[in-house]
Amino acid sequence: MRECLFVWGAVLTLLFTGVEGVVSGKESVEYPDISTLPKDLSPPVLAQGKPEPGKKVRVEFGPSLNSRVHHALYLPTEWSPTGVYPVLVEYPGNGDYQNEYGDICTGRVEDCSLGYGISGGTGFIWVSVPFVSEDGTENQLRWWGSVEKTVEYCKAVVSDVCENWGGNPDQVFLIGFSRGSIACNYIGLHDDEIASLWRGFVCHSHYDGVRAWNDQGSDRETSQSRLDRLGGRPQWISHEGSTAETKEYLSRQYPVENFRFVDIPYRNHTTEWVLRDIPERRALREWIAEILDRYLDR
Repeated sequence: MRECLFVWGAVLTLLFTGVEGVVSGKESVEYPDISTLPKDLSPPVLAQGKPEPGKKVRVEFGPSLNSRVHHALYLPTEWSPTGVYPVLVEYPGNGDYQNEYGDICTGRVEDCSLGYGISGGTGFIWVSVPFVSEDGTENQLRWWGSVEKTVEYCKAVVSDVCENWGGNPDQVFLIGFSRGSIACNYIGLHDDEIASLWRGFVCHSHYDGVRAWNDQGSDRETSQSRLDRLGGRPQWISHEGSTAETKEYLSRQYPVENFRFVDIPYRNHTTEWVLRDIPERRALREWIAEILDRYLDR
């Protein structure tokens, strides 16, 4: 009886919450809170002006006075105009989110931190990209807005970073948290052109196709068409608590050996874990380094 009540409780939690705050696998209260560990990193705040080494700035495309769509660009501390660098392209989670543990997500590109936790501020260009509203005038803080405009904006950002800021077009990673994790496939594999941009993917907390959210195209049949564009490229897949649900899904939908599943042993629906020196962050950094080494060895 107790097990049945637990299962139904988990179902009700899924029905009455959004993408933020759902813990896959075990009950979240079984895990410690990430806030009990000290941070060793704090992402830089958004600054004004032109991009400079060690500085995160707001960047807008185009002269339109009616558009406030923007992304955040960070150049590593050792950046130089003649250097060439791998690139981390990050999508944020859903905005207007807070749970009982104090985890928050604003949905803003300014507040992303996954890329900074991976790089520690060196070695990578890091860019946080927006979901674009239906009318194309502002960043969409919850869910997708216009998928087509979001896809086109992302393509433009990658092109700009590689052409003007030293990004290596053969070493671009797409990364994201929650909504952004789903977007690694939902946006990043939307069509053949955008799918061709990525060397690898970091998907933290949720995964495209595992669950049908309240939006068009999240069903498994449609998500399979996106997954088919993956082409066997590597994906890091992590989740607070357990990745079992995603692992089971992919064992049926895409049974290849190029996924790295990592359970994050904390209850928090957040990217705060990458700002702390824990084994899972070290494993993530090593995984990315291995992929870059594999590319150099080709």
